[in-house]
Amino acid sequence: MGLALLLLFVSTSSIACGSRIFPPEYEYEEEIYLSLDGSATVNVNASVAALVALRGADLDVDPRARLDRTRVREFFAARGANVALSFSRRDGRRFVHARIGLDDVRQASRLAPFAWSTYRFERRDDLYEFRQTVGGPAGRPVRDVGWTGEELVSFKMHLPSEIVFHNATSGRVERGNILEWEQPLSARLEGAPLELEVHLETESILTTTLLLFGSTIVAAAVAFALVVWWIRRSGARQETVEGARP
Repeated sequence: MGLALLLLFVSTSSIACGSRIFPPEYEYEEEIYLSLDGSATVNVNASVAALVALRGADLDVDPRARLDRTRVREFFAARGANVALSFSRRDGRRFVHARIGLDDVRQASRLAPFAWSTYRFERRDDLYEFRQTVGGPAGRPVRDVGWTGEELVSFKMHLPSEIVFHNATSGRVERGNILEWEQPLSARLEGAPLELEVHLETESILTTTLLLFGSTIVAAAVAFALVVWWIRRSGARQETVEGARP
């Protein structure tokens, strides 16, 4: 009984604070790890059915069928992109986990999985501006794969510097400078508009942290040197006074 009450309290507190104890499991998820030089790592975690319905991947959605991993790799691969793949199963469906390394995030739309989006990343005065406009799906209908209508789609960004402005549907910046935009899968299948916009500082958080850490060390060293100097000077004055006494 005590444990149940504790879980209820924690759950209620989390809802009140706008956070979740158990993160949702997405049917389709894109995560961009962006660097200030424009390079990025993009992770896609999606069911085979979602890849077929949203992105038109030529894959068999039957969970009992052998997944053609060569086709999966060919779907994500492109010149100038490094791809790593892994696979899992959830809710009776196969899931693909792809990690794609890009030299320039603005070129992501050249890859089939991301061709539904346009990407902009540019510097304006003292800020960087990122914008991704996600268009309609370019897939094909799938038969009954066990979807209940409550499935979600997510687009996330992991950002390297202080966020000045964003329009994330979550309305908040998560730990580690993470932003998230959510849509029901049904809305994404219908091509409901989705635009991601973020404005960033030009100094990375790591650089700022290192500068702050370095300045703190320098300040501490200067303070220590001043204390040593003051002690030595006080000692020299004391010796002078004592030597002047008859």
